[in-house]
Amino acid sequence: MAEALTQYKLLVLYMLDHVDFPLTNTQISSFVLEKDYTTYFTIQQVISELLSTDLIRKEPTHNNTRYFLTPAGRETLSYFPDKISDAIKEDVLTYFLENRMELKQDISVMADYYKNTAQEYDARCQIKEKERTLIDLTITVKSKKQAEAICANWKKQSEDVYGYLMDLLIQ
Repeated sequence: MAEALTQYKLLVLYMLDHVDFPLTNTQISSFVLEKDYTTYFTIQQVISELLSTDLIRKEPTHNNTRYFLTPAGRETLSYFPDKISDAIKEDVLTYFLENRMELKQDISVMADYYKNTAQEYDARCQIKEKERTLIDLTITVKSKKQAEAICANWKKQSEDVYGYLMDLLIQ
């Protein structure tokens, strides 16, 4: 089992090393489960162990967690170039090629909410490109339901809202 866990750890490190943006827990888990490499609980254990050894770092949001490869993770991966089979590497690269835009969209359009000190809710909506923030908009609302609606709609309509604001503000 230890050998298998090592393989799964290297797989996650390999995935994070081959994108220029963070991956979410959902994206990593979906790939592993789709390919029947292991179970959901095993991949969560792997991610937890990678975090505890600082090979990856996380950035939590309300509805998901984004993972980044650390320099130590990249260095560790470089020590084991032959531990990941060519077939698995090909699966990862094909998955990224086929899903790159969707994966990037999932990670570049973010929305989260939290209760503020006035006991209202702040819905924070962002669009990021690589490490650069294009827009960071926080809207205060009275209820959790309103904040949830804003976050859900931001995911669907962020491009339209961003375009509208740019047109309006640049005039």
